[in-house]
Amino acid sequence: MSKTKKSTAPARIAENRKARHEYFIEDTFEAGLVLEGWEVKSLRAGRAQLTETYVHVKNGEAWLIGAHFSPLTSASTHVNANPTRTRKLLLNRKELDRLIGAVERKGYTLVALNLHWSKGKVKVDIGLAKGKKQHDKRATEKARDWQRQKARILKS
Repeated sequence: MSKTKKSTAPARIAENRKARHEYFIEDTFEAGLVLEGWEVKSLRAGRAQLTETYVHVKNGEAWLIGAHFSPLTSASTHVNANPTRTRKLLLNRKELDRLIGAVERKGYTLVALNLHWSKGKVKVDIGLAKGKKQHDKRATEKARDWQRQKARILKS
């Protein structure tokens, strides 16, 4: 009888692709989420969106705002489900203090980058970010196009 090993890579639930286009990501943190039962069932079905999601720090706590978890019709019959409610993030005090300092003093923004499973728990990657200007976005696009073109040239 052989045991099969599970992969150690975190299983992605949802990703905020727009974040890397709109911001320079300086640092990332992994945080837990305080969820209700219907939300976990919804995430297991892969029904989450992070497109307009950001993190707000208030009273020494971090909150995920704008995440949309679509409720399953079978899972939430007795619960009044609010798909875009504000959810509390679980971070240790040292990480929270660092984030608060960066946001309040240095003018950084906190954005949610992705949702994933880690050891059976839902985790969210938070990016400490600075906003990109329009010319920065163009430069990034130009560099990406050049890399694509270079790969095509080398391939043929």
